Amino acid sequence: MTRAPEMNDSPRSQPADDWLDALLRADGRDHRADYLDDDGFTARVAAALPASPAALPAWRKPAVAALWAAGGIGVAFALPGAASDAAHEIIRAILAQRVSAGGIGTALVVLLASAWTAVAVVLRGD
Repeated sequence: MTRAPEMNDSPRSQPADDWLDALLRADGRDHRADYLDDDGFTARVAAALPASPAALPAWRKPAVAALWAAGGIGVAFALPGAASDAAHEIIRAILAQRVSAGGIGTALVVLLASAWTAVAVVLRGD
């Protein structure tokens, strides 16, 4: 019984046998040591570049954080029924579970760590 050839049986599918890669590597070996004289163009362009990128204003990150917070509060006020329904369902799902004090403490630590990380990322000085 003969077996049908699979896609990976083709010699072209093997990375080591890729003829195009082999040609490009050989061409690179042939021309790696060649030098192209640019008459100092590269040095002039590098010298004309600014020393450091322009700094963003310091108020930008706190402003973005405040805008996101205002947007979230605005959505909560715009959709009071949906927000209260979601809160009610979340509370109902949480209260339906048997939890221990350790489980609640762990959840609070995870939530506080997540909030602290988010604030640190937004307010870090780059």
